[in-house]
Amino acid sequence: IKDYKEGDESLHLKLEDETLYEYPVDLQGNELPLLRNPDILVGENDLTALSYLHEPAVLHNLKVRFLESNHIYTYCGIVLVAINPYEQLPIYEEDVIYAYSGQNVGDMDPHIFAVAEEAYKQMARDEKNQSIIVSGESGAGKTISAKYAMRFLATVGGSPSETNIEAKVLASSPIMEAIGNAKTTRNDNSSRFGKYIQIGFDKRYHIIGANLRTYLLEKSRVVFQAEDERNYHIFYQLCASANLPEFKDLALSKYFYFFYTSQGGDTSISGVDDADDFEKTRHAFTLLGVKESHQMTIFRIIAAILHLGNLEFQAEQGGEACSILHLNNFCSLLGVEHSQMQHWLCHRKLVTTAETYVKTMSPQLVVNARNSLAKHIYAQLFKWIVQHINKALHTTVKQHSFIGVLDIYGFETFEVNSFEQFCINYANEKLQQQFNLHVFKLEQEEYMKEGIPWTLIDFYDNQPCIDLIEAKLGVLDLLDEECKVPKGTDQNWAQKLYDRHAGSQHFQKPRMSNTSFVILHFADKVEYQSEGFLEKNRDTVYEEQINILKASKVKAVTSLFQDEKDAAPTTSVTKGTSKISVRSARPVIKAASKEHKKTVGHQFRNSLRLLMETLNATTPHYVRCIKPNDKNLPFKFDPKRVVQQLRACGVLETIRISAAGFPSRWSYHDFFNRYRVLMKKRDLSKYDKKQICQTLLEDLIKDPDKFQVGRTKIFFRSGQVAYLEKVRAAKLRAATIMIQKTVRGWLQRAKYKRLRQAAIIIQRYTRGHLARRLAEHRRRTRAAIIFQKQYRMLRILRAFQRVRNATITIQAFARGMFARRIYHKILAEHKATILQKYARGWLARTHFHRIRGATIVLQCYYRRMKARQELKALKIEARSAQHLKKLNIGMENKVVQLQRKIDEQNKEYKLLNEQLSALTSAHSSEVEKLKKELVQYQQSHQGDGSQLVSFQEELEHLRLELEKAHGERKVVEDSYVKEKDLLRKVRLSRLTLYELSQSMIEENSQMKKELEEERSRYQSLVKEYSRLEQAYDNLQEEMTVIKQTPGHRRSPSNQSSLESDSNYPSISTSEIGDTEDVIQQAEEVGVEKAAMDMTVFLKLQKRVRDLEQERKKLQTQLEKKEQESKKSQVGDELYWEFTQQELESENKKLKNELNELRKAIADRATQNNSSSDVQDSYNLLLNQLKSANEELEVRKEEVLILRTQIMKAAQQKGTGKITVIERDAIEAYQGMCETNRLLEAQLQDQRREHEEEVEALKNQVDAIKEEMEKQQQALLQTTLQLSPEVQVEFGIQQEITRLTNENLDLKEMLENLENNEKKLNKQLKIYMKKVKDFEGDSAVERSQHERKMQAAVQRKEKDFQGMLEYYKEDEPLLIRNLITDLKPQAVSATVPCLPAYILYMCIRHADYINDDQKVHSLLTSTINGVKKVLKKHNEDFEMTSFWLANTCRLLHCLKQYSGDAGFMTQNTPKQNEHCLKNFDLTEYRQVLSHLSIQIYQQLIKIAEGILQPMIASAVLENESIQGLSGVKPMGYRNRSSSMADGDSSYSLDAIIRQLNVFHSIMCDQGLDPEIVQQVFKQLFYMISAVALNNLLLRKDVCSWSTGMQLRFNISQLEEWLHGKNLQQSGAAQTLEPLIQAAQLLQLKKKTSEDAEAICSLCTSLTTQQIVKILNLYTPMNEFEEAVKWRRNPSSITMDSIHLPASLNLEFLKKV
Repeated sequence: IKDYKEGDESLHLKLEDETLYEYPVDLQGNELPLLRNPDILVGENDLTALSYLHEPAVLHNLKVRFLESNHIYTYCGIVLVAINPYEQLPIYEEDVIYAYSGQNVGDMDPHIFAVAEEAYKQMARDEKNQSIIVSGESGAGKTISAKYAMRFLATVGGSPSETNIEAKVLASSPIMEAIGNAKTTRNDNSSRFGKYIQIGFDKRYHIIGANLRTYLLEKSRVVFQAEDERNYHIFYQLCASANLPEFKDLALSKYFYFFYTSQGGDTSISGVDDADDFEKTRHAFTLLGVKESHQMTIFRIIAAILHLGNLEFQAEQGGEACSILHLNNFCSLLGVEHSQMQHWLCHRKLVTTAETYVKTMSPQLVVNARNSLAKHIYAQLFKWIVQHINKALHTTVKQHSFIGVLDIYGFETFEVNSFEQFCINYANEKLQQQFNLHVFKLEQEEYMKEGIPWTLIDFYDNQPCIDLIEAKLGVLDLLDEECKVPKGTDQNWAQKLYDRHAGSQHFQKPRMSNTSFVILHFADKVEYQSEGFLEKNRDTVYEEQINILKASKVKAVTSLFQDEKDAAPTTSVTKGTSKISVRSARPVIKAASKEHKKTVGHQFRNSLRLLMETLNATTPHYVRCIKPNDKNLPFKFDPKRVVQQLRACGVLETIRISAAGFPSRWSYHDFFNRYRVLMKKRDLSKYDKKQICQTLLEDLIKDPDKFQVGRTKIFFRSGQVAYLEKVRAAKLRAATIMIQKTVRGWLQRAKYKRLRQAAIIIQRYTRGHLARRLAEHRRRTRAAIIFQKQYRMLRILRAFQRVRNATITIQAFARGMFARRIYHKILAEHKATILQKYARGWLARTHFHRIRGATIVLQCYYRRMKARQELKALKIEARSAQHLKKLNIGMENKVVQLQRKIDEQNKEYKLLNEQLSALTSAHSSEVEKLKKELVQYQQSHQGDGSQLVSFQEELEHLRLELEKAHGERKVVEDSYVKEKDLLRKVRLSRLTLYELSQSMIEENSQMKKELEEERSRYQSLVKEYSRLEQAYDNLQEEMTVIKQTPGHRRSPSNQSSLESDSNYPSISTSEIGDTEDVIQQAEEVGVEKAAMDMTVFLKLQKRVRDLEQERKKLQTQLEKKEQESKKSQVGDELYWEFTQQELESENKKLKNELNELRKAIADRATQNNSSSDVQDSYNLLLNQLKSANEELEVRKEEVLILRTQIMKAAQQKGTGKITVIERDAIEAYQGMCETNRLLEAQLQDQRREHEEEVEALKNQVDAIKEEMEKQQQALLQTTLQLSPEVQVEFGIQQEITRLTNENLDLKEMLENLENNEKKLNKQLKIYMKKVKDFEGDSAVERSQHERKMQAAVQRKEKDFQGMLEYYKEDEPLLIRNLITDLKPQAVSATVPCLPAYILYMCIRHADYINDDQKVHSLLTSTINGVKKVLKKHNEDFEMTSFWLANTCRLLHCLKQYSGDAGFMTQNTPKQNEHCLKNFDLTEYRQVLSHLSIQIYQQLIKIAEGILQPMIASAVLENESIQGLSGVKPMGYRNRSSSMADGDSSYSLDAIIRQLNVFHSIMCDQGLDPEIVQQVFKQLFYMISAVALNNLLLRKDVCSWSTGMQLRFNISQLEEWLHGKNLQQSGAAQTLEPLIQAAQLLQLKKKTSEDAEAICSLCTSLTTQQIVKILNLYTPMNEFEEAVKWRRNPSSITMDSIHLPASLNLEFLKKV
């Protein structure tokens, strides 16, 4: 308030709460209070960034962050200070873990996750092991901090395998807390041991295992607890679960029943359920692989310890001896002898050189022995559990590196300090020494890297204190020496300490005590009471008791002590694990060896040495946990306790070391941006920022020792940044005053001008107003005179009119009165007449209704009586046996029919067997006849013209049929029109003629039935016609093939002989030549190994019968052709051609079927074992197959010879008559056709049966018609009873219904006719094409070279049908050229998604030829090829986008051309022709859909991986608007030593450029617009989420200038979306939370109106996010105030796609 002058006795100050304070000044010492840091540095997240480094500044900064901002973490150089909030905070969720993952340690707010991430990153970058050292007082939060660090490492370094090792690492925490944590007066969950967890990583830095070391378990807590303290949690958890059935044998009860758990009184913990925690402990045991039996053993041992504490001792022999009661439970649980244990608990063995004595012990000694045994058992159990945890976390994979987490006790000082506090403080001395050395090492590296002269800094060296404890003849050595003395005491040991170390500067003797001593530790001086040191150091337990436990019947109990040896064992330090465990020793000395066990102090010193070696070999990271108050109250700050802990954990020492050097460090860029306002204009014109900054500092800071200029940074002494801030604030304040002065002057001048102008205007308006008022007065006077004149005239006029109107009114009312009287009289008489008429009519109707109602009631009662009688009779009849017989008559008839059918089939089976045997003999005679016919045909000369004439006649016949169908269609349409006109007339006449309506309904139903019958007959005729058309088509194709070959032509062996049986031109791959190979294979198997299955032989016979029937049908067709040949000579040659072709086809059929059967027999013969019972039948079948094969081969050769001779004769013969030889051949074939009469007879029988069924159906139809007539008559009677209006309405509805149904039937008939017409047109086109091919030149031979040339040359557009053909062996080449080796640039200039179209055209051809194997193979290879390419290019955005586009396009093609009506709505007629015909690929569409989703997810992952490192730097940090943002000073965490080298800053232009690249790639490759929009929507959501998370986790970016910068950046992104036409994608809406956060940073935050504005504006932000941003808001200067898929069809047709030559797909042939 008042400036201080030299000599003033006090300072007048104003505190932050506006209170005035007068601070006295010591004039002699001239000591002023410590200076406060500027506002910009208050609340800084790194204490080393403070300009003034002293205890008040540090304490104030921590208090502001903890209480005002609720920030529990603060950096202090390399140390993370964590203040326990004593309540759960929402800052440890998994999304926070991912927010800190991959971030630099100085980029985010302080957090335990940032320290863990720094350790993980340095391990991966430097390939050096790391350690996280967590220390602090009990209750400061060490355990939970270590747990969160392990949780972070387990999340970011999760194992990719199924071992789930990270879950096991985390599962070890509840187990160790249960057996090693307890409630103390300071902490409800205090760790009573130290632990070091090594988390191992492999070369890919995934967790592979872990190892746990423990230090100095507090065993005394097992047998003793102070007031308001508890034993270890596991005891209370076990007691809380005592009622479980599996624990019935443990004889447990409530915890207050046991001595070892009730000494602390009522020690229940609020908010903790011991039973629930026990279930978590058991679950953790199970997760770590500890079996249930081992768990039960652990619980038995713990229960035994509880029962051991409840033993009662009864004094005997005057108190020199005692006996023990209630030992049964303890012995039974551990499986030891009751008598032995009772004896050795009350006695001890003394061994001398001469003999051994057994001595009784007093009750006090027995209690001590009991407690020692309990502590020893628990310690061994603790060690055993740790070993099992390490075993579960062990891995066989080689460990590449590890991160260790050390959770160890902090410095402790109590009113009474004993051996435990001495060991704890000794460990903290060692850790503090290591910490000091590491800090100095980092300081030295930083100074040397920047080229700053390194000067030695005086600091506290605690090596003398460590030497006092652990050096030769130090405290521990003297303690061990006193333990070896037979009668050593604590007093003697204390006296030795006084004598030895009295002159040490770190050792003192208290004035008032001879049994205690004081050690000056680095944190504070501590007074230790020597009482109990020797006993705790020895940790004695009697050997006899241990031997009894070794002999236990329980193996697990024996295993606890199996490592103990006769000479007291030492604590083992296992190789590779370094597990430290403290165990008790026996109190006596073996006479033979005289060896002594290692004491507890010696073991602890060794384990501590190993720990320091491990820490020195790693890079340490420090976490110091602070307890803010002793009452465990949330967010209550006790400055005295905090300062005490800051001193104890070395934080203030770190501050002092930093303050001794150059604690404030700025990069040149940040310094230039912050203090450019202090620079001169001529200096700013320079380009060297380093020189500009150096010039400014030389001008401002005269003392060169106050700063140093490094290579990349500027180093300042303490207080210099505050001085620069003061100068900057003064400069800004002066500039502000100048601006205010100028603005205020301008405002006043503007105000004066406005006032002067306003005065002139007022004067002008006033004068005008006075003139207007005078004129108004004069006008009003003149108007008043006129008003008076008019008013007087009006008054006289109105008086006259009133008198006249009154007279007229009286006359009118009088005349009206007389007229109304006459009218009312006439009206009354008329109404009386009407009432009489209606009354008489009502009486007559009432009488009629009453009589009719009585009649109806009588009729109803009579009919009901008759109906009941009839129902009763029917029920009696239904129960009778005669009725049941009638019902069963139908079933008996069916059984008889089935039996009769079986008999007929047996007869038919025998008959067909005879026919099969006769067929074989008939074939030989037929061959002889064919030879004769061949001789006759050699002399005949017949041309090919007759065949052409026959085809033309057939074509003309089809045309006539088509014209006939057109005529029928016209007739139907005309009849439909006439019928419609007639119905319209009927509808008009229906209003008056209801009876005619009823007859029309009957006729309509009858016509409907006849139409249905006619429709069914018509459909059957259409199906038969289609079948015959297809058969004719197949025969004509075969004829075309024969005609195209000029000479003798052998049919290829792979030509299908079943083409006439299929509706599609399929190809059979069976070869006749394989038959001999199959027979030979079967013979090679041998008769011994063959096993004949008679079912195969039966199938063979059945197939032969079917073939015989098919042959007869074909002969019937030949017979018809023979009859046609008699009429015309041209038809004779066609007849012979078809006859020869059918014989050849029949031979191929028989041969293929026999071939298949032989293969099946051979397969069965190879699979089954040999059987002596079926050898004969198998040989017989082989002989039959051989003979049939030979006969078929002979027939084939003869037919081929005959065919050749017939063709030669046909070429030589002109137009002549049939020779005698030809007639003989015809007669021979006619003889063969006679065998078909049996089939004709059977067909006639079936036709007769069909006619009988039709007749029966007609009878049923007549019966139904009669029934309908009866119902219609009943309906008519009912309708007649209705009113005429209802009858007319009912009739109209019936007529409308009938006409609607009739129209629907006619429409369906019309559609069927149209479909038939389309089908006939299509067949006509096929026939026309065949005729053109027949008239054309002969086919060109298909060699491999010509096939390639044909694929390379483009056909005419009209010939290409949008299909691509390839051979099966070319499929791998197709996949390699089209998928595996294809680069997106190779098809960039073609149609987008060209590979997808090519693949679909190949699939369509496979569908066209009905090859399901080819379709399946191609689709499977395609999917596997795409997956292989994506796996290979899993980080290539262009390749992933390319195959996402092609996969989606292939999926759309399969939907668009699937033939489903729902997918064909948007197709053109040309595209509908390209639909699939034979296969339903729904399942493959599902697979492709899943593949598209996987590719999309990979695309998003790649894009997010590229963009995520840019977001925070480009959106939040980059200064798009120059000079807007201010820069705060950096702390130690922003130094280069803690970050990777290199500049990782990005600008918003970099993000926009990358988005442009993504957009251009996806658009160029033809990706669906919907997918492109979804991709950018998801990417913008990721940009918004990452930026918002960084904003919520970083205090340095929560300022007004950042809000302005952020809003500008968001507008740039929105402009980009608008420029790319992506505003409809919803991507802009994903930025709404970020926009509102930017607006929140710019809003006023003072009044309640501002709060309402924030609530109404920030609708997309949660309350927690708003509060977080407001708490993080930081003013950048003193002038700001801080606050508290759908389907996408393609328009491209398949026949318009051109294959570029660069794809090397010449083997594909257009179809």
